[in-house]
Amino acid sequence: MFIYLSKKIAIPNNIRLKCVSWNKEQGFIACGGEDGLLKVLKLDTQTDDAKLKGLAAPSNLSMNQTLEGHSGAVQVVTWNEQYQKLTTSDQNGLIIVWMLYKGSWYEEMINNRNKSVVRSMSWNADGQKICIVYEDGAVIVGSVDGNRIWGKELKGIQLAHVAWSPDSKILLFGMANGEIHIYDNQGNFIVKMTVSCLVNVTGAVSISGIHWYPGTEGYVEPDCPCLAICFDNGRCQIMRYDNDENPVLIDTGMNVASIQWNQSGSVLAVAGSQRAVSMDKDVNVVQFYTPFGEHLRTLKVPGKQMTAVSWEGGGLRIGLAVDSFIYFANIRPDYKWGYCSNTVVYAYTRPDRLEYCVVFWDTKNNEKYVKYVRSLLSITTCGDFCILATKADDSHPQEDTEADVVTATPASAPPPAELRGYHARGLQFRQPAQYVLVLCNSIGTPLDSKYIDIDPLFVTMTRTHVIAASKEAFYTWQYRVAKKLTALEINQVAKTRKEGRERVYHIDDTPSGVSEGALDFGKAFTATRDPICCSTATDKTLILGRESGTIQRYSLPNIGLVQKYSLNYRAYQLSLNCNSSRLAIIDITGGNPLKFERKDVWDMQWANDNPDLFAMMEKTRMYVFRNLDPEEPIQTSGYICNFEDLEIKSVLLDEILKDPERPNKDYLINFEIRSLRDSRALIEKVGIEDASQFIEDNPHPRLWRLLAEAALQKLDLKTAEQAFVRCKDYQGIEFVKRLGNLQSESMKQAEVAAYFGRFEEAERMYLDMDRRDLAISLRMKLGDWFRVLQLLKTGSGDCDDALLEQAYNAIGDYFADRQKWVNAVQYYLQGRNQERLAECYYMLEDYDGLERLANSLPENHRLLPDIGQMFVTVGMCDQTVTAYLKCNQPKAAVEACVHLNQWNKAVELAKNHNMKEIGSLLAKYASHLLEKNKTLEAVELYRKAHHFLDAAKLMFKIADEEAVKRTKPLRVKKLYVLAALLVENYHGQVKSSQQTKGKGKKSEATSALDGLLEEDAASSHSRIVDNAWRGAEAYHFFLLVQRQLYDGYVDAAMRTALHLRDYDDIIPAVEIYSLLAICSSANRAFGTCSRAFIKLESLESLSQEQRQHYEDLALEIFTKHSPKDNRKSELDGVPDGGEGKLPTCIVTGRTISEYQFWMCNICKHCALEQEISNHNFCPLCHSSLA
Repeated sequence: MFIYLSKKIAIPNNIRLKCVSWNKEQGFIACGGEDGLLKVLKLDTQTDDAKLKGLAAPSNLSMNQTLEGHSGAVQVVTWNEQYQKLTTSDQNGLIIVWMLYKGSWYEEMINNRNKSVVRSMSWNADGQKICIVYEDGAVIVGSVDGNRIWGKELKGIQLAHVAWSPDSKILLFGMANGEIHIYDNQGNFIVKMTVSCLVNVTGAVSISGIHWYPGTEGYVEPDCPCLAICFDNGRCQIMRYDNDENPVLIDTGMNVASIQWNQSGSVLAVAGSQRAVSMDKDVNVVQFYTPFGEHLRTLKVPGKQMTAVSWEGGGLRIGLAVDSFIYFANIRPDYKWGYCSNTVVYAYTRPDRLEYCVVFWDTKNNEKYVKYVRSLLSITTCGDFCILATKADDSHPQEDTEADVVTATPASAPPPAELRGYHARGLQFRQPAQYVLVLCNSIGTPLDSKYIDIDPLFVTMTRTHVIAASKEAFYTWQYRVAKKLTALEINQVAKTRKEGRERVYHIDDTPSGVSEGALDFGKAFTATRDPICCSTATDKTLILGRESGTIQRYSLPNIGLVQKYSLNYRAYQLSLNCNSSRLAIIDITGGNPLKFERKDVWDMQWANDNPDLFAMMEKTRMYVFRNLDPEEPIQTSGYICNFEDLEIKSVLLDEILKDPERPNKDYLINFEIRSLRDSRALIEKVGIEDASQFIEDNPHPRLWRLLAEAALQKLDLKTAEQAFVRCKDYQGIEFVKRLGNLQSESMKQAEVAAYFGRFEEAERMYLDMDRRDLAISLRMKLGDWFRVLQLLKTGSGDCDDALLEQAYNAIGDYFADRQKWVNAVQYYLQGRNQERLAECYYMLEDYDGLERLANSLPENHRLLPDIGQMFVTVGMCDQTVTAYLKCNQPKAAVEACVHLNQWNKAVELAKNHNMKEIGSLLAKYASHLLEKNKTLEAVELYRKAHHFLDAAKLMFKIADEEAVKRTKPLRVKKLYVLAALLVENYHGQVKSSQQTKGKGKKSEATSALDGLLEEDAASSHSRIVDNAWRGAEAYHFFLLVQRQLYDGYVDAAMRTALHLRDYDDIIPAVEIYSLLAICSSANRAFGTCSRAFIKLESLESLSQEQRQHYEDLALEIFTKHSPKDNRKSELDGVPDGGEGKLPTCIVTGRTISEYQFWMCNICKHCALEQEISNHNFCPLCHSSLA
């Protein structure tokens, strides 16, 4: 940063000032002094000129009000910005709160304890509370509306200072003896602060200032020190929080009067006086420090005694109370910014994010790209690229940080192979790299990044190299980007590629330029007595400045020390001209010692295309020098972006950073230098002849171009051609030749108008000449298709259909590019552009439209496969198949069906088109599902593919497994029913295939017989096919027995249980006979019961102990009841098994002996007619009876 004094305001009657405070929000300046002096001033900029903004605009006092009310010296003034109040207090202890009413300040409240004196007052961050401390130890905390919240007397303590923490939870009290005590916001003592900066200090000290930055504009980096405490002896400490045990310590070496942070907590101003050895007297100085204790600048201020310092809200000015004057100094901050290919890159902090917000503002299209970057150190730009230097993220190992450098963007490209190897090797023997250099293009996309161990304090870049220097060493990286290189550059790159593209050199080394300088960061940490303080480079030369004033010149690209120069001052900023023949140096005081010297210079830039031209900023004026002769200055406070073609592009960063999210093109200013202005004036006022003579004397391509354009306007083709030749503009020469071949004068004028971009005028001329075709081709070149369409439709006569279609399609493209699909569809329909139509329908999810489009296309149209693919992605199988079949791709149709799990369709298609591979594909997929234990999915797959027998096998397997597991019987029954239904489907399939084979040839009976024979031949699983319903029957009766038993129909339950004896291969015999025993004993049929017990006792599956239980139970029952049935069971008469077995009713479990009975269509099981009549579904297979 640079700083210079800019203004001074005198207080009337030479009244000495005691304090000054600048309102950050509204810009009022309050100053208090002896004899009750209290003034409120306001500096306003008044300018009509848009270019004069910020510091360059003249400022006048728009308010200068003296506030009457204090009699003693005003010692404390403090603003409440949120509520626009001013609080002041004098040596008599009188406190006045002032408020703004209709543009003037009036007393709102007065308070006087009539005891002791107010030493300090502080509003908290949100302006709700004020804390007032008196010298005698009294503390009062009040609210903004004047109510007292609490008060306290701290016994035996002299108070001098107070400060709130940013969250208003803590109060710091500074004592007169230099101690600092920490209290909570209710006035309870917590702890005494350790003051590390006073170690080894003897004698009395007092506190000069405590300022805790509240974080209103974010922090420079995460965990940034923000609490500054300074003592009158010049010792200072900056802490991260109130009990920080490791604060930043500074010894300013001055007598401090006052301190204050700027608005963003990035610079601390320390004001006071310093002993000047040479003059043997005290000099007023303001020192500026970063939160990390680095010294930035010293400002010397005239006068006897400085008492106070206060920053302006924007951080661009500082107010100093000295004797009976207020001095103002302008600050030129070190913004993190750069300019590359029409893009201004700038960074700022936000309170809601830890990272820096880096904005890439494309000034040409007024678009901006935002990136968030952690711990950003600097931005350096050159050509089309920029380098962001950042601290590496500690939480990630080195390899992983690659993508984390610039957040919210795609991960940057992987590092080149040589870098990856180096990382891998490096991780074994050293700490992860501390810093990262990220190479970005002008929209912020990371192209490459390098990890380095040295702190990149000074980064400079050329079109091929990045040079990062710490205080002791410098690192060079030859970066590569995908671009066209000239043969010479390719040669250079080829030469250096073999030797490695990264090197590190110590500043005390003397490299010879031969292939030395490996990538060894080890030597970079050797200390040096004379550290590096600045750097600059061009394509051929690298220059490094050292603190002693030595300047070292190296050659590039092979680093070799060419020469050392010694100066008698320390350089702060270096700059080389475009052919590396001159070096400009801005020294630490802001002077510019070339062969001449200027004071208060804070920015300078050489012209890119002329080694003798440069522009520099001195205070709020820009000077342009040609061969060290200045032109008249221009009032501005912009930072110089670029100087070429006799134009200086400057950016008002101060204005942009007031609202960084909405940069405005008004803040980008172009200044023309004198020769360009003069040439233009000559052309306009005197004529082309004299102007061309003047340009001949002061040649520059830009001036020749100006002349050429002026000559073209006047259709002076000879002069225009000569001027185009002089500025080497081949297109211009061609254009003049083309003009020469035109006959009509008006045609020439129209062409010239088009050349200068006055398209409306050119079009009007063409239409006046009745050349609509030329107007249309002009608009086509410009891509203004809406106007083309208008022109095509308005003309008399027919228009060209092909052109019309082209226009419709181009407008469709325009809307499609902006994702306005509905509008695009309308134009594509008129332009008959089926491909783009399909895309639009797909984006609109208008699948009906897509289907209509597919149907309207002729067979084998090249768009059909794409449409098929679109339908596949949204799972529309039928439409997919139609599209694929229409373009004769049955294989793709089958694949789509398989992809969408529509196997039945796939199998059907495969059969229809004689495709063999579907069976194997099915088997493969089924085995894949079975491997993953997804048996039910495999069943579903087979079922959809109409492989019913395979599905049934799997289903039976599942049912058997569930039965073994003793799952709920109902679930097992359902599984068996499902399996049996699949077998029925198989029967149906075989039968129908036989019918289709033998249509019209055989009777139905013979075809059914054939079907059965085929089934027999095909099926080795006769158990499954023949007895498909056995499992379902078994569990059906098993459940029916239980239901009947619980409902109290014991006789019916026993009869049903007797049927279960046939199913002991499915349900364990022990369960069947136990159930039969219970039912028969309940039915008092003890004969049946006895037989059941005999069977149970003879079962081999039971253990000896279980058998014993049954025997004991039988003994107990049959000692009471004789083992005889009361009634003759009708079932006993029925032979078990046998051919003549009568059917069983599936509703009641009774044997059907009637001649007429009901039979289910699906499972072919029977029931008594009167029983089934009150059922809607078959009790066994649950098919509908309707």
